Amino acid sequence: MREDATVTTSDIARLVRVSRAAVSNWRRRHPGFPQPVGGTPASPVFSLAEVEAWLRAQGKLVETPPEERAWQLLRAAGDEHELGAVLRQVGSCQRTGVPLGGLSDRAAAKRLGVDQRSVPLLRAVDELSGAWGPARAFEFLVERYLEVRLPRMALTSPQLAELVAGLVDPDARSVLDPACGTGELLSALPAPSANAERRLVGQERDDVLASLAGTRLALRGTPADIRTGDSLRQDAFAGLTVDAVVCDPPFNERYWGHEELTADPRWEYGLPPRMEPELAWAQHALAHLVPGGLAVLLMPPAVAGRRSGRRMRTQLLRRGALRAVVALPDGPHLWLLRRPSGDRPAGLLVVDGADDAEIVRTWRDLHAGRDVDRPGTSRIVPVIDLLDEDVDLTPARHLAAGTGGRTAERFVQTRDRLTALLGQMSGLVPELEPMAQAGEAIISVAELDRIGALTVLRAPARRDAAETGAGRPMLTAEDVIHDREPTGRVLAHAEEDWLVTRTGDIAVAVASRRFAARVVEREGLLLGPQLSLVRVDPEELDPYFLAGVLRSTANVRSSALSSTGSRVDVHRARVPRLPLEQQRRYGEAFRRMDRVAAAVRDGIALSEEMGRLLADGVAAGELDVADD
Repeated sequence: MREDATVTTSDIARLVRVSRAAVSNWRRRHPGFPQPVGGTPASPVFSLAEVEAWLRAQGKLVETPPEERAWQLLRAAGDEHELGAVLRQVGSCQRTGVPLGGLSDRAAAKRLGVDQRSVPLLRAVDELSGAWGPARAFEFLVERYLEVRLPRMALTSPQLAELVAGLVDPDARSVLDPACGTGELLSALPAPSANAERRLVGQERDDVLASLAGTRLALRGTPADIRTGDSLRQDAFAGLTVDAVVCDPPFNERYWGHEELTADPRWEYGLPPRMEPELAWAQHALAHLVPGGLAVLLMPPAVAGRRSGRRMRTQLLRRGALRAVVALPDGPHLWLLRRPSGDRPAGLLVVDGADDAEIVRTWRDLHAGRDVDRPGTSRIVPVIDLLDEDVDLTPARHLAAGTGGRTAERFVQTRDRLTALLGQMSGLVPELEPMAQAGEAIISVAELDRIGALTVLRAPARRDAAETGAGRPMLTAEDVIHDREPTGRVLAHAEEDWLVTRTGDIAVAVASRRFAARVVEREGLLLGPQLSLVRVDPEELDPYFLAGVLRSTANVRSSALSSTGSRVDVHRARVPRLPLEQQRRYGEAFRRMDRVAAAVRDGIALSEEMGRLLADGVAAGELDVADD
């Protein structure tokens, strides 16, 4: 292990929670800033000890955050390839749960069976685990490690992992991921119903990632049997059948074992084509399912229509193995397959243009025998209609062909909704008139804070928030700017120390040199990074009035901390000092204007939908021009 820990400009920014641009600015403005000790001119690295000394001398760093200390000591282990081995060692020590407090370095090394030079790192991780918990501390280190390896890795996003996990049958008692990476899909699985135990198994050809997956799951309290090896060539679980398989297989691999696996018994639906390894993964998943078991696989869109895979797609359809193909907004498809158990589906469910919640709901409806025909989004395509010359399973192709006379009906419905909305908008606009300059007293937010009329809180800069997925709802800066429902999520184990909203709080973000201020009308949301929260005394201030005034152009000007206005401080904003009743009247006007803005956004969406339906209806011969 190297003893000369180094840091990049990104690491320095994290140490003091500033932007990389701020660090670059310090390098230009301060001659005493430490010189690079390695790296390249475009990506220099610096001595951690020298950087910390300079930051403390400048008053910019009082104490290194424990998570950054642990990461920098891990980084000191060596290059990218050595990092993986050291992180595996850290994970192994984490799983033992041996406390290091009170032990000398020599005694700790002996107890853990490691080199004594590794003990400072393990102590730092132990300290971080004491503050955050072992699972969250290890997740943080894995996340940083993957950032180093990311340019050469394809990882399953948290959003996709949550979606795949949400499609698994809730009563599945055993789940396999044959290409598990660091365990993203297995980690996302919700707890089984009725408090029953669930067996998790996985295989990963990269031994470092396999080890990290096992440790992540063990520290989360869901231990799994993770083995190393290539699942197609060296199936570590040959003969094992499970209730569910989840998989994000490697795509577009030319040398996946076609030649040596030609007689493999897994190819029940035909030998996968040489250039279609994804179809080999689909059959591998089916081979590991119990009758009626479900496999959820991520697939490249091309697999749905490649000429070379036509025969195998035909067999999957005819035998009732392939149940659904879902086109996701960001590119890949989801294939849902069941091992045949005697029942034959009437057709294939195709879905396109649906969000994650709608995808899960549609699949559950299909499973429960409910109607899943949603024009333009999902439908059941009879198998006989799919078995043409191409056997193309691309959802968009069949959704466009299946509108069958509904376009005209939907056009009329959309037109009526737009007409009604336009009629409502005129009644929403507040009645305000010009008035003579009244010269009201002006007071700053800082002064209102000082006298107790409000409190300003700043959300911490946190890295353990996911933009999507399961967990407690988190309001992001983008949510406030675009006035939408919370899209962020924070997992239960990471909820500590977040700001929690109350009804009537004001969430404030900065967008395009203007405050975006929104009154929170939902209790218990977590406040995401880059947001401020203003909590008012309702006997002194109306929150809707204050939120409206904060949005004024003058307030961003008065609140700017730099000449460009890119940094602002809500404390410097200025507010008219008005009686509470007058504030409430203005607050109601602001609320009505917010409703107007929301109606305009809905109107734009409806008009775009009408335009699309008009084009589809005319092209299909379903719409006629009415006589004047």
